[in-house]
Amino acid sequence: MTTPSNGDTVTIDYVLKRTDGEEIGNTAQVGPQDIQLGNGQIFPQIEEALTGMKVGDQQTIAIPCDMAFGPRREELIIEIPRANLPPEPAPQPGMAMQAQSPDGQPMTLHIIEVGEQSVKADGNHPLAGEDLTFDLTLREIKQAA
Repeated sequence: MTTPSNGDTVTIDYVLKRTDGEEIGNTAQVGPQDIQLGNGQIFPQIEEALTGMKVGDQQTIAIPCDMAFGPRREELIIEIPRANLPPEPAPQPGMAMQAQSPDGQPMTLHIIEVGEQSVKADGNHPLAGEDLTFDLTLREIKQAA
């Protein structure tokens, strides 16, 4: 049986868990995923594992937070005056909004607290600070032409 290499497209199923075992995502919800190896679509550790797998193989990959979405950074939690926000929709905890970082890059902020005069928003990725575990199953290999 063959194993995939860079340029090949693989179809995988996965279950994503936090270190404590809490499941936070899986392909049962979204269907099997196609990934082209070698173009940075997924974590390098997963690409590396997939290149050694055959169709039907299963593997568990642990990715520490510093190699996933990084540690949580308190400086990414900011206070925004409500006057700087559009009137509609009214800000709610959990709501995502687009902003621009000081260097001009687009970023997503999640509102974590709503006050009378301001809102507190978090620019960290929702999985920042989390060690992740992927249970992978290789379903199909489509070799590059």
